[in-house]
Amino acid sequence: MQDYVRRILTSAVYDVAEQTALDRMTLLSARLGMDVLLKREDLQPVFSFKLRGAHNKIASLTPDERARGVIAASAGNHAQGVALSAARLGIRAVIVMPTTTPSIKTRSVARLGGEVVLFGDGFDAARAHAGELAQRDGLVFVHPFDDPDVIAGQGTIGMEILRQHSGPIGAIYVPVGGGGLAAGIATFVKAIRPDIKVFGVEPDDAQSMKAAIAAGAPVQLDQVGLFADGVAVRRVGEETFRLCNALLDGIVTVTTDEICAAIKDIFDDTRAISEPAGALSLAGLRRHVDDGLAPPGPLVAINSGANINFDRLRHVAERAEIGERGEALLAVTIPERPGAYRAFIRLLGSRSITEFNYRYASRSAARIFVGVKLTGGDAEKHEIIALLSATGHEVLDMSDNELAKVHVRYMVGGRVAELHDEVVYRFQFPERPGALLDFLDGLRNDWNISMFHYRNHGADYGRVLAGVQVPPQDRAAFLKILDGLGYPYWDETENPAYQLFLDHDAA
Repeated sequence: MQDYVRRILTSAVYDVAEQTALDRMTLLSARLGMDVLLKREDLQPVFSFKLRGAHNKIASLTPDERARGVIAASAGNHAQGVALSAARLGIRAVIVMPTTTPSIKTRSVARLGGEVVLFGDGFDAARAHAGELAQRDGLVFVHPFDDPDVIAGQGTIGMEILRQHSGPIGAIYVPVGGGGLAAGIATFVKAIRPDIKVFGVEPDDAQSMKAAIAAGAPVQLDQVGLFADGVAVRRVGEETFRLCNALLDGIVTVTTDEICAAIKDIFDDTRAISEPAGALSLAGLRRHVDDGLAPPGPLVAINSGANINFDRLRHVAERAEIGERGEALLAVTIPERPGAYRAFIRLLGSRSITEFNYRYASRSAARIFVGVKLTGGDAEKHEIIALLSATGHEVLDMSDNELAKVHVRYMVGGRVAELHDEVVYRFQFPERPGALLDFLDGLRNDWNISMFHYRNHGADYGRVLAGVQVPPQDRAAFLKILDGLGYPYWDETENPAYQLFLDHDAA
């Protein structure tokens, strides 16, 4: 720990990075009844904290290593940090990026002086190719997180927080991907102010550090969600795990909806737009406050970055209301007779209807997909469900159903008579030419595609819902093909959102 404190205190990050503001979130503090502070790493020259670690590493290279040049693998923030640092020091920088990387990020790296090499569908393939190029061309590999100099560079954020807020601090919440940021901040804070709690925050679909701590060593996750792409790491580092396992006071996990709500909180208080990974720690802070687990005293969240594609904001806006419990999504069965819809609306009183989807399904009952605006959070939602149930309506809460939120709400009424042996799967497809064709080519000709819905959210992957008619005796062969494609997938055949609104057999 003493060695890391020395490295942090003597870090070279301020050659290129800035000491960022520690702003009080006035609106959120009043709403939560807690003093909430936001560390503004979105204000760095590359709009991310990654510049700190990248430059600290590159600045520590020997003259011989600098002459050889550096290489990194990244889909965004680390790439920009390495490119800018190398340009300032007059060093060649090669950046390997997945072919699915949005053009806004590749252009930014090139503008900063990096030589962009596009390779592979994801980070793992890009990382392996970078290793091959480093060995072939003698380039120095700059790791995005598992390196002492990188960790120390990120640790300067902890040093700044203690300088900027000398009074009591209850806890600092830090986003966790590979663990470099959390390891650096926790190391400095625990050495200087061991009374301050430091919590890591991970998305619930990318819990790589939580899994490592539970196992006692880094483990490889089979897959991770890509919404918070800045922390979508399948395996944490060896050194970052060693430090986080010893120094973190716990790991908080949050949902995509909670991250979207935190992005909205940051915008409401600062008029800045955070990337999903950037708002992750604030989502964890809110989760702790809501659960009564936040320690007393001011609470600090790290806004780690603001590199987000503009068209991705439509998805954030859709999900933020649910994340802050401002909207309920319900599947309700009402009688199929004149006046039933009017009677249903009367039950909801003066509440605003955010959406209403319906299609005729049978002569006796109609199934509707309805969104209701909430002002009283989960308590009000439960009141609505109880009211509808008491008046004879069948009600199913869809507010936390991923299939319903991403696909079914746009597809209600898609029933087909005489449709048999349909299985339904949700996929994440890489946004590259040929990804869909690879999927289609893998299916046998006698397996009919019975349903297909695609949505892109401004990311480097698309979300797909597919129905395929596969006889029971062919299911094992079908799953083998899906495994061979390498795309993340989820079986949704038994999901009530599908069965209520799309499945003819369940009508």
